[in-house]
Amino acid sequence: MGIHIIKMPDIGEGIAEVELVGWHVNVGDTVAEDQPLADVMTDKATVEIPSPVVGKVVALGGSVGDVMAVGSELIRLEVEGAGNAKADAAPTPTGQEAAAPADDGVGVAAAPAPEAGGIAGQIARDVASGAASAPGAAQAPAVAPSRPQADARPAPAGPARQPGERPLASPAVRKRAWDMGIELRFVHGSGPAGRILHEDLDAYLQGQGAAMPSAQGGYRERHDEQQVPVVGLRRKIARKMQESKRRIPHFSYVEEVDVTELEALRAQLNRKYGEARGKLTLLPLLARAMVIALRDFPQINARYDDEAGVVTRYGAVHLGVATQTDNGLIVPVLRHAEARDIWALGAEIARLAQAVRSGKAERDALSGSTITLTSLGALGGIVSTPVINHPEVGIVGVNRIVERPAIYQGAMVARKLMNLSSSFDHRVVDGMDAAQFIQAVRALLEQPALLFVEAP
Repeated sequence: MGIHIIKMPDIGEGIAEVELVGWHVNVGDTVAEDQPLADVMTDKATVEIPSPVVGKVVALGGSVGDVMAVGSELIRLEVEGAGNAKADAAPTPTGQEAAAPADDGVGVAAAPAPEAGGIAGQIARDVASGAASAPGAAQAPAVAPSRPQADARPAPAGPARQPGERPLASPAVRKRAWDMGIELRFVHGSGPAGRILHEDLDAYLQGQGAAMPSAQGGYRERHDEQQVPVVGLRRKIARKMQESKRRIPHFSYVEEVDVTELEALRAQLNRKYGEARGKLTLLPLLARAMVIALRDFPQINARYDDEAGVVTRYGAVHLGVATQTDNGLIVPVLRHAEARDIWALGAEIARLAQAVRSGKAERDALSGSTITLTSLGALGGIVSTPVINHPEVGIVGVNRIVERPAIYQGAMVARKLMNLSSSFDHRVVDGMDAAQFIQAVRALLEQPALLFVEAP
């Protein structure tokens, strides 16, 4: 028998370190050739690392959330034959080596390996030499199990009481036990003559866990805790948001839009062309309005390199479409939105959303946006303050549509109204320009025929 060490492969793109976001194996497991071992995350993608050999896991080279250098030891396997390392070589220190789980009642077991997933792909078979990657799936952050209270102790054995027997306890203790759903006949009394004290209720709760609520009421104290490591995609999101708010002086602008005519047009288009061209949502219509309005406001369709002090304005509109997934918010990029009609925009938005939610988005689809559109759908609320997707300089957010009374052509009528909530980088976008841009978008949405008119 020999030892085979698998090192962190070179993912490419000049990346020197990656984050370990999930294990698919534990110490003691037997792995097959090409079986997934771990998921690692770069700034752009999650990559699945397979095993190039058959063997038994001897040691893991890191814990979920660790940032590991390319070339460092990822995992150590016991294999048939000589292997590629000496059997007595010291393994890389790790918190998940072949030690048995703590049995003292207060340790935290290693988090179970999450299911495979990601937005990038699987590295080719020879991991040790670092081959190219292909699309794979996103990885949800591991959740640490709840940690019991350090001073918890087993509940004393219940006293030998018969059903209906009334134990000794003060009215205050009885009321508290009633509120927490505890049957006093099962609680050991430490007071004189076996009287049940408040401390006995505390000891019972610590030993038994949370008490089951009684049929009469479920009010009870809770003392459970859960620690959730911020790793993987959630860590990337946290860092991205922190960087955006730290570096960009945001200012927000909110405008109300009457979308009654737009919604009527959308319904009519869906009835007539829905089966042949696909059903339209509000997003492609809003994307088209942004494309047209940006022609007059190129300073908003831009990226700001604040270290170099250079603003790059783009003729092409590479629209980031913020998409909620099970693992967090991901912003795929709709390339060249200016060259697509509303049905092509709708189809591409749907394709990108499906790709990121299923973990099959290409790497190129996850970077390079020049402005972002975000929407919470039916949960959009009245107003929001979206965070700019650094290094862009603008973002437009869609709030929910509500029907309420409004003055229209001198009469009080029901109209469908919606707020647009936008944020801009005040270093490069003036308030006047931002307001005029949103007003231009508003005019296009309130007169939707203009969405189909091309400028001469």
